Amino acid sequence: MKKDPRPNILHILVDQMRWDCIQALGNPFIKTPALDRLFAQGAAFTNAFSPSPVCIPARASMIYGQYPQTTGCYENNFPMPPETQDTFMGRLTQEGYRTHGIGKCHFTPNPLALRGFQTRETQEELPDKSEDDDYLSFLHSNGYSYVIDPHGVRGEMYYIPQVSQIPQTLHPTRWVGDRSLAFLKEQKDAASPWYLFSSFIHPHPPLSPPSPWHKLYGYDDVPLPRVPVQYESLLTYVNRAQNRYKYRDQGVDLNVIRMIRAYYYASISFIDHQVGRILDTLEATGALANTLVVFASDHGEYLGDYHCYGKRGMHDAAARVPFLVSQPGVFEGGRVYDQPISLIDLAPTFLKAAGSHENGGASFDGLPLQDAISGTNTRDRVFSQLSFVEQADGTRGGMFFRPDPITDENRAANSSYMVATKDHKYIYCASDNKELFFDRRRDPFESRNRVHARASEKVVHQLRVSLMEHLKKGGETAGIENGTWKVFPARTLPDDPDFGLLTQDQPWADLDFEGQD
Repeated sequence: MKKDPRPNILHILVDQMRWDCIQALGNPFIKTPALDRLFAQGAAFTNAFSPSPVCIPARASMIYGQYPQTTGCYENNFPMPPETQDTFMGRLTQEGYRTHGIGKCHFTPNPLALRGFQTRETQEELPDKSEDDDYLSFLHSNGYSYVIDPHGVRGEMYYIPQVSQIPQTLHPTRWVGDRSLAFLKEQKDAASPWYLFSSFIHPHPPLSPPSPWHKLYGYDDVPLPRVPVQYESLLTYVNRAQNRYKYRDQGVDLNVIRMIRAYYYASISFIDHQVGRILDTLEATGALANTLVVFASDHGEYLGDYHCYGKRGMHDAAARVPFLVSQPGVFEGGRVYDQPISLIDLAPTFLKAAGSHENGGASFDGLPLQDAISGTNTRDRVFSQLSFVEQADGTRGGMFFRPDPITDENRAANSSYMVATKDHKYIYCASDNKELFFDRRRDPFESRNRVHARASEKVVHQLRVSLMEHLKKGGETAGIENGTWKVFPARTLPDDPDFGLLTQDQPWADLDFEGQD
């Protein structure tokens, strides 16, 4: 049986990992030997951004190769495009690839949809039924049906460091690693090339590494958050609202912050261990020499920077992502590329690697990364967008109200937009009527807003116009009026610290305590 010469594709995605958490790329505090190895044999794109810094929109943009204004998915409470619309997984399947997904996909409105995959092994954070989730079925078959928070206790415990109730051999992170190894071994002698999506839920909070990994970093082993002197002027309504509903707006406890960061790093290192096992198996099965490997995150995490937590912001902490890629003869040699790229570039990159005659074209907003390193792609900026139009059903605690139906104007009134180049970043937040501008060369940690500096006037104007033109091109015009930003009523938080707190329990779990032993 003759083997198809086209490269395999291994796509490793993590959730909520910051861009600056790889040792080989400048973080001396964290242990990431597998990611360091992947970088040494491949390349790093150090200016990679999420097209929308929150889970579902970022993933929708990634699998369709389109910005949110094209997918119509702007927040976690927006559906993805219809299942009949082509994803890059579907295109790879049509091209003869064996396509398989393991772990978190976060598809909406149907979390069990294939969306182009031939097969999936499911692991989601909040499945409706335990029997619908392959990981939960595995966990229950091993005697852990009594654990109702296998990914960590959510809600009021979101940012309370907690040791996992699951041993490391059964931990959700280990399960994705184990199932990935099983797939790779099954494909050892297959004639067709394959695409494998290995998707880890962590380090998305709750911060719950297994024992003994929770001891990998001590109280004083991790760096403190970056909190600029002028940090309050750099925040938006979305930052403050997110701090509120995630129980992080009632003071600063430095000891807790250090442990939050230590457990976050531990969660990344445990993922790194799985990546190492996957790379070892690729090599042992003889597939490494003909495999395109990508490691990325859907978005970042503030982790205490600006005294903020979570994602949904356009600062680098939340919007910038780690991005490693390796393929012998194409992406190799430990090269660093600093041109701006986006997760929307993955779809055309994968299809170009597969030799598809439709690797780009009108269906994609993104561009193949093969062109970026060859110099044929001269794009110098990328965009991001989020619409913080919250749940109408009170699942974030009752503070938030979503008009039904959502109008274009309401969506625009709650939108944040970003354009980033290698040297500069411009942000507009309609909920605050606020512009932010950062000189990324002189102020790489985004500590001072230079939007009103006289020396910045020209570039701010250019980026503002560029962002508006990008939005207009996609039909996103409700927030633009007479050539400038339309002014909407500014949003503020209620003073009551108990108003709007998140409650989030497992839908499948029985919380009736009567008659329990």
